Amino acid sequence: MPGWLTEPGILWLIAAALLAGIELAVPGVFLVFIAVAAAITGAFTLLFPDLGLGGQLASFAVWAAVAVAIGRRWYGGDAVASADPLLNDRAARNIGRTVVAVTDFAHGEGRVRLGDGEWPARGPAMAAGTAARVVAIDGVTLVVEPQSSFPE
Repeated sequence: MPGWLTEPGILWLIAAALLAGIELAVPGVFLVFIAVAAAITGAFTLLFPDLGLGGQLASFAVWAAVAVAIGRRWYGGDAVASADPLLNDRAARNIGRTVVAVTDFAHGEGRVRLGDGEWPARGPAMAAGTAARVVAIDGVTLVVEPQSSFPE
């Protein structure tokens, strides 16, 4: 093995390149900040060859914290305003929709037709064929109330 491959600074730079490569292969916008910290530590180790393992690890820890903090500030918390805030919440989009009871509701449970599918539902006693409105979602169960209880 060449002598330059045993240099700690070079090993840190190789680690940085590997982390950056992994980030490119499996994007997650996280390893890039750790790669930056490893690269800075590698540069410091090359500039200051007497820096021991403890100093290298301390440098890496500090630069990793700084890089992650900058990354969080840069990428985090800036939610994009949407014209349709329920776009990716399919369950919440069903609240307020009209459904039809497919079965009689016994003990507060039954099935309703929503669109082209049947869903388990909870609600007051009602006969099959009764129109109802979805008022909440509990997991995959629709919570419904008869349509007549809503003012039109």
